[in-house]
Amino acid sequence: MRKSKSLERVRNGEPIRLAVLGHYIPAYVAHAARAGYDCLWVDLEHRGMQSREIDALLAFGHLFDIDILIRPPTLEKTGLCRYLEDGAAGLMIPHLSTPDLAATLVQYAKFPPIGNRGIDNAGLDADFHVHDPDVYATWANRETFLVAQIETPEAVRNAESIAAVDGVDMLFIGPGDLGLRLRQTNEMTLDEAWETVAAACRKHGKAFGGPCADDAELATRRGQGAQLLLGSSEFSGWSDALVQDVKVYDSLG
Repeated sequence: MRKSKSLERVRNGEPIRLAVLGHYIPAYVAHAARAGYDCLWVDLEHRGMQSREIDALLAFGHLFDIDILIRPPTLEKTGLCRYLEDGAAGLMIPHLSTPDLAATLVQYAKFPPIGNRGIDNAGLDADFHVHDPDVYATWANRETFLVAQIETPEAVRNAESIAAVDGVDMLFIGPGDLGLRLRQTNEMTLDEAWETVAAACRKHGKAFGGPCADDAELATRRGQGAQLLLGSSEFSGWSDALVQDVKVYDSLG
């Protein structure tokens, strides 16, 4: 059973090198791993993939030894458990705004004594072998992670109580949805929301992070203590390269 690179870096106080993938591109898994990324966030909230495509990406993650963090399209218990059984290193739950929902999801994603996940230990996560169930459950609780995505003003207000939930491993700010809502309410600025989440995570010893617009913001958020930092996607990296190539062609005259 593989060891989570993301959790190893969290435990060492280091930033997680995170990229995002929204389409079925197996080669991207290999290239991200070879480039030195620790984790690949596969977005199934806003992008659709067939179950066999997801299974394949998770298998490639194991093959190239990179964590796959799934943002699922469902909160249904069996569906979430199957992502973990099929090899996901973590689950990122969108629009998680209350500690009650956080506690419910811990019950789904963690084995006793932390949660109430059902045991199978015959999937990819268990190397397709029925290991000792106690050893497997202990490994899963130690090497898989649950991320609460903070995307609403309510979630920011509840950041401390969400971070306090045993079994929630990280908080991740979604600046798109959160920024949209904050601009409508003027309740706080996005920077103030970041600091609120950072303070909550520092208090309860939880990692946190979010997408960053550029290198300067990466440095700023890291300075706040953030560890789960998104710096690249198949959109930004490939589109920038395509634009640069066209400039080279244009310069040829």
